[in-house]
Amino acid sequence: MIVLRDGEVDPAWSEPSVVTIGVFDGLHRGHQAVIAQLIELSKQYNALSTVVTFDPAPAMVLAPAKAPSLLATLDQRLEGLDALHVDRVRIITFNEALESESARHFIERVLVGELHTRCVVVGEDFHFGHHREGTVVMLRDVGALLGFDVAPTPLYGDPERWSSTSVRRALRDGDLVGAERVLGHHFALRGEVAHGDERGKSLGYPTANLTVAPHQALPGDGVYAGATCIGERWWAAAISVGTRPQFYEHGDLLVEVHVPGYDGNLYHRNLEVVFLERLRAQMTFSSVEELATQIELDVVKTHQIFEERTSSDAKLLTWRLGQRR
Repeated sequence: MIVLRDGEVDPAWSEPSVVTIGVFDGLHRGHQAVIAQLIELSKQYNALSTVVTFDPAPAMVLAPAKAPSLLATLDQRLEGLDALHVDRVRIITFNEALESESARHFIERVLVGELHTRCVVVGEDFHFGHHREGTVVMLRDVGALLGFDVAPTPLYGDPERWSSTSVRRALRDGDLVGAERVLGHHFALRGEVAHGDERGKSLGYPTANLTVAPHQALPGDGVYAGATCIGERWWAAAISVGTRPQFYEHGDLLVEVHVPGYDGNLYHRNLEVVFLERLRAQMTFSSVEELATQIELDVVKTHQIFEERTSSDAKLLTWRLGQRR
């Protein structure tokens, strides 16, 4: 898959494209349906399937205080698009200058001038450009003049629309099943392993403290069974998301990952953890010893869930991670 940022040149620049536009946060089932249509139409038009996306997400620039949390990093989105067999991704830097660009100028500059678009695939409710003036109707009108078609896609999902918003809502409630129903894959979180205060190690269960991206969506506070890939091997992972109420009244929100049986150094490595099942809520115990006993039970249960999923579900790990197996 070819990935291009502003100012970079594509060796296949002159080839025609079938294009879709969006953030594609989480690459949920609705996004996957759009990408499937994109690829099918690219074959019909004998063109490159091309995704135009933005970094940062527009909401982070337009209204950062109100911007929704993000389900995936840019790298995760790109890996997902590659796994879905997209030919090319054009990453556009979103800033105030782009926000003020008219929809017509964006069409002429990017869709026609750069990508030689033959067809645009977008959702029925798609809007773009200054003051969201660009619509499906406008795309059709301009396309009739500039030589490209428009293929609107329906809003997917039954009974609830498949959307990034519905995934965030499910995650906030600790509802992994609900999130996976919309995503079509397990939720995965990626971050760099940083040094912590080693409380887990003192209890006999060392943890990797995950530094996640700003505005990253997280599952609700709790303890989760999961999996992580280190090198070429998949490991069970017991994951804690919370403020460690046993030790702090108002602690920082942390994502801590215990990988049973692994004794290597994970500091400063990028680690991706897949959330499989919620085990319990965060809680306080009458003693540290009681906490350690509960952690042991959590680790045993995590192992059981990991073994059950790997033995019964060939698609245990997301399609994004699965390509690394």
